[in-house]
Parts: sequence; structure tokens; C-alpha cells
Amino acid sequence: MEIKDVDLAALKIDRSSRSPERGPKSRRLRRIFSWTAVIAILGGISLYLAPLLSPGIPAQLVTVSLASPAQANSVLTASGYVVARRKAAVASKGTGQLVYLAVEEGDEVKKGQLIARLEASDVLATLERARMNLSMQEADLKDAKQSLDRQRVLLEKQFIAQADFDTAEARYKRVVAAIESARAAVKESQAAVENTRIVAPFDGTVVNKNADIGEIVAPLAGAVSSRAAVVTIADLKSLEVEADVSEANIPLVFAGQPCEITLDAYPEQRYPASVSKIIPTADRAKATVQVKIRFKSYDRRVLPDMSARITFLPAGSGDSAAVTKPVLSVPATAVAERSGRQVVYRIEGERAVEVPVAVGPRMGSLIEIKSGVKAGDKVILRVDEKIQAGVKIAPATK
Repeated sequence: MEIKDVDLAALKIDRSSRSPERGPKSRRLRRIFSWTAVIAILGGISLYLAPLLSPGIPAQLVTVSLASPAQANSVLTASGYVVARRKAAVASKGTGQLVYLAVEEGDEVKKGQLIARLEASDVLATLERARMNLSMQEADLKDAKQSLDRQRVLLEKQFIAQADFDTAEARYKRVVAAIESARAAVKESQAAVENTRIVAPFDGTVVNKNADIGEIVAPLAGAVSSRAAVVTIADLKSLEVEADVSEANIPLVFAGQPCEITLDAYPEQRYPASVSKIIPTADRAKATVQVKIRFKSYDRRVLPDMSARITFLPAGSGDSAAVTKPVLSVPATAVAERSGRQVVYRIEGERAVEVPVAVGPRMGSLIEIKSGVKAGDKVILRVDEKIQAGVKIAPATK
């Protein structure tokens, strides 16, 4: 058959033979099924992500900490720093180069002990000259006294005039005065030599070294390269705490008031103390009054400049409360009863974990925790019906 004989008009597609499912109705059903699947998938994802994206139940947290029964009766708390009542920046009265330094930080010294020495060749030479001058004057004194005695005998025999005797007497008095002046010069030179020796003014401990060998030491440290103080000494047997108390709370504080001191470095240790002095002036900028609290007893761990917290106790509390061993405690509102058990809700990650605890006696607003949690754990401060095990918690600010 030749191509030119083919009737192209007779060629067509038979659409009547297509399957029924490929019609308009089938396409609508497929579209409905697709959207239904998408909605189902999105719903499942939202159900899965909802707990993760939820902000959680707002709740305030509190830290399980050590507390003493004395805190239940406290009338005021304040913060401060440990200081030494006796503290001195030891310097030289003279100016010179530091050539000897006998102590380092932490060394204990006794009153009068040599700490450092300055170069003293010039003042030693001055002292030697003063001593030689004194020797010369003392030699003149012998000759002047003998001459005066001879003139007195001759005057009594009237072999000389009164003027000759007066001249000899005047010479003798000048020599005596010169000797006194020479002795004063020797003392002055000795003092200058002594000023090159730096000694401890009292028994104490070296807490800071301000200069090194080779540096220039001057009383006023006028030059950039000079030092005024060589070392700083503190009497560690005279430690106390200085605290700033708000003007509004100062009526609650009185001299002799029993206190309890807690150092941030050793929170488990309580030191008995009492108010020794209330400084009779206020800090205008901070609106506070400085109060000095004296330790009744303390150990070698207490060091100057340590931060401390002071619990002021009511009158008559005595020392027994202050030295009571501290115990683990939380606010009483953090403990709840669940199924007949006392529990707290500890925060792990972002979830609340129910922890059974054994509780002790109440201490004011606190309650002792004998077992179940440890110091430093974070628990929910106020437990209500919304707080359950496993719920997500959003820490709330006060």
C-alpha cells in the first residue's frame, strides 16, 4: 500500500474504551483522599510536637539547702565580709632600695621581728661621722676642764684676773654643749639607720607582699616606681564581720545581740557571734548602716575578705542555737502528700519528678528533710493539683 492512498481523516482515538476510574469523579476522590492523608499526617505531627512546644506549667523553684534551727527564730539577715580589727600596711620611715625581704604571704611574724631592710651605706657613714665628732668633743672636754680648774686656783691666789677665769669657764661650757649636740647627732644617725630596718608592729600574719627586692621604698611613694608599703600584716586572732544593714532594719539590731555567721566557702558550718558595734553614721549612697559582728569562736579556715551571711537572733537565744548542726531543709510549701506519702517534685531537665521524702520537724517556714533529696537539688516551691509527675515545668520569676 502506498502512503498516498491512506485516508488520514479516518484515523482517530477511541476514547470510549478508557477505564471508568479515570473519569472526573475518580479524580475528585483521589484529591479528597490526598488531602485527608495530609491532614492526618499534620495532626499526628502536631500531637507529637505539642508537648515539646508547650511552655509548661509555670512554677517557682527553690534550692534544697542546709539550715540551722536558729534561722527559724531569726529577726534579720544581712551579708558582709570578714575583716581583721588589727591590720597594718607596714612601710619604712626612710627612703631607699629594698635589699632584704624575709617574709612571704602566709608567714607568721612576731612583734619586733625583722621583715625587710633598706640599703643603708649612706646613713651608716653619717652615723660614723657623728660618733667621731662626739669623740673629738669629749677629748676637748678633758682639756677644758683641766684649764678651768687651773684658772680657778690661780684666781683664788689672785695670780690672774677675773676675765681670764671667765674665759676658761665659757670654753668649758661650750665644750659641754658641743658634746650634748654631738650625742644628739649620734642618736639622730642611729634613728636613720633604724629606719632602714622594717619590723613587725604586732604579732600577725603576712597577707600581702607589696614590694620586691630591688625596688625603691619611700614613705609617701611619690614616684611611679616606688612603693610605700612593703607588706600588709593582719592579726588573724582579731577577725570580725562587717555588714551593711538597711536603715529601715537598723532598729532590729542592738549591741550584744546574738548572731550566727555562715561563710559562703563553708555553708555547712555555723559560727556563734554577737554584735560588737553599730557605727553611728549612715552611708548616704547605699542608705545603710555598718554593723560589726564579732566571732565568739572560729577556726583557721576563716580568712580575711571572705564573704559571709549573718543571721541576727532575738535576745536570749544564747549560743546553743548558733552551734546546732545544720540540716537539709526546704520551705514547707514544697512538700505535698500524694497517696499517703510525703513527696517533693524535683526538676530534672524540664520535667517534674516525684520524689518521696522523710521529713523532720518544722523550723519556722522551713521543714527538715531527712532523706530523699540532697543539697543543691531544685524543687518546686509551691505544689498544687496541677503539679504531677512528668509534667513540663516553666520556671517562673518572682
